[in-house]
Amino acid sequence: MHRTRRVGAVAMAAMLVTVALAGCTGAATFTNPILDVANDPYVIKDGSHYLLVESAGGGISVTKSPENNLTGIAGGDRTQVWTTPSEGPNCADVWAPELHHVDGKWYIYYAATTCDGDNTNHRMFVLESEGDDPLGPYIDRGKIADQNDRWAIDGTRFEFGDRAYFAWSGWPGSTDGQQNLYIAEMTSPTTLEGAGVLISEPTLDFERQTMPINEGPQAIVTDDKVFLVYSASASWTDDYGYGMLTGSGDDLLDPSSWQKSPESVFAKTDDVFGPGHGSFTTSPDGKEDWMVYHSARYSGAGWDRMMNAQRFTWKDGVPDFGTPVGEKEQPVPSGQVAAPGS
Repeated sequence: MHRTRRVGAVAMAAMLVTVALAGCTGAATFTNPILDVANDPYVIKDGSHYLLVESAGGGISVTKSPENNLTGIAGGDRTQVWTTPSEGPNCADVWAPELHHVDGKWYIYYAATTCDGDNTNHRMFVLESEGDDPLGPYIDRGKIADQNDRWAIDGTRFEFGDRAYFAWSGWPGSTDGQQNLYIAEMTSPTTLEGAGVLISEPTLDFERQTMPINEGPQAIVTDDKVFLVYSASASWTDDYGYGMLTGSGDDLLDPSSWQKSPESVFAKTDDVFGPGHGSFTTSPDGKEDWMVYHSARYSGAGWDRMMNAQRFTWKDGVPDFGTPVGEKEQPVPSGQVAAPGS
């Protein structure tokens, strides 16, 4: 099985966030990593707090950040919101949960498999909050699948125009060896319509290192486009990095609506390895765009990962992610709580 992941508990005490004063300006800074142990980090802004959802402790947990503090999220309050059942199709290898707010409810989408840990049985599942509290309680709504009901992981939800979509990574058949990206329309937050449409295969060199993989799709939506950022190549290698699809038009279920960037849009450097499978949010005051992603602890570390944050910008209407920022000071997000005494 290629994708068994380390999903240890959040190491709160190991948080390496640094807040310092830079000269007389009182500008606060931080240093990556912002969380010492992390896989596939998904962060969403909820009012004056950020929420980090993780697969940990035999289930799924949500960490609520200190107020107006993205880079200090590891110091927040953590709540176990769901525990894996002792039997059934979703009792082992819980991967890459995501948290979404839809019509006054919270939904957690996650991949899981049967109790024997057989990777071929991985499917997507969904939890629904009973009320409007992201910390639960949650109801298990079971599997969320298209009519083909094949191997599926890394599902994400987004809206464009007046339609809601679900994108995920799946095998083209019934055996491991390649992962593609598929999309389907959602008729509700827990239901997909029809068969998934293939929108990306790993055909480019940067997508085929060690194994041809497209996974971890994340949508950045503007008025007229969807930038679907995905992770490419084998996740356990230094070559893991981001690719990007750009979708536009009235029907994102039409494969011709999507155009692939010809090169990786975020790749390893001399000191950051395997950057990928993260999420996108904004600064506390909403003036800046930020990305949160994992990277390998060192070259060759595989799934031994940590969580990083950095700002991204735009160029000619397209996200510009730059290069991964390693262990050096960066300004904290705009509007983040200032350092004491500043």
